[in-house]
Amino acid sequence: MKIEILRKKLKIIFKKYKLSSAHSKICTEAIINAELVGAHSHGLSRVKMYCDRISKKIINPKPKIKIKKISQSVSHIDANNSIGFVAADLGIKIAIKHAQKTGIGMVAIKGSGHYGLSGYYAEQAVKKNLITMIYTNAPPAVAPHGALKSLFGTNPICFGTPTGTEIPFILDTSISLINRGKIRVAARNNQKIPEGVALDNFGKPTIDAKKALKGVQLPIAGFRGSGLAWMVDILSGVITGGNHAGRVKDPFDDFSGPQNIGHLFITFKANLFQKNYNQRIKDNIYTIKKLPKIKGVKEIMYPGQNKFYRYKNNLKKEISISNIIKKDLETLIS
Repeated sequence: MKIEILRKKLKIIFKKYKLSSAHSKICTEAIINAELVGAHSHGLSRVKMYCDRISKKIINPKPKIKIKKISQSVSHIDANNSIGFVAADLGIKIAIKHAQKTGIGMVAIKGSGHYGLSGYYAEQAVKKNLITMIYTNAPPAVAPHGALKSLFGTNPICFGTPTGTEIPFILDTSISLINRGKIRVAARNNQKIPEGVALDNFGKPTIDAKKALKGVQLPIAGFRGSGLAWMVDILSGVITGGNHAGRVKDPFDDFSGPQNIGHLFITFKANLFQKNYNQRIKDNIYTIKKLPKIKGVKEIMYPGQNKFYRYKNNLKKEISISNIIKKDLETLIS
């Protein structure tokens, strides 16, 4: 489907579900971006879920968002159970303004929901020549080290920095070996998942996506990954006033109430301490790229490079949509 046609369809859908024109546009652009960078698990595959939660009145399409300014650099947002895209878009923009004014910005958000890709918001800060760190928690999927029950989310960690070129350095990674969204897509399409990334509800390794969703996902680096998940739960849940310690509701399966996800956005000027930051980061990247390469590797890539190339390449193409997603969109728009 052509990008512009898809853009119109998505805006119509979100407006139908009572979002304002401005909020519909925010949601649409974030979803299309996910498709263009190849993160299909965070794109069109979630549109029906968002709409279902609006229909059941656990996402507020007309939120009365409250912003509390704590200092010239710090703000706290109560998103009033808005769709996550809207809360996050506001959060990163305020964090950017704080950093531009004072050198550093910090925005905590509570009462939000799933907001798509952290890297999407990091790009906004990096384009303003800011370094950023972004944290958000998620529904239970990963067991704390030593526990039998999942409690932490896949809790992504995101870091972005300008590089002195048009391609930003953006590390956006979950603390699990595989994104939960990818498991959901695999389950819906009756596909297998890779070995060694999940256990079933009996604690046995599985490549069955549906069994993995009922079981436990495995963290990166064993107990270290579990520790990182805990760190993100504190930074995005405990600090902000959002849900934490396994209380974030699953957006697909739990309609008992709002998710109350917490987000934390930290931004600061890249040249706060060294005025020649761009020169130094270029030197850093150049030095690493010039290292001897293992067999089969043509270029040492930094985080964000591949995603940037995919985005540029996919802009020239139509967006491929599975029959299942097409059916979803047709039902939602009718």
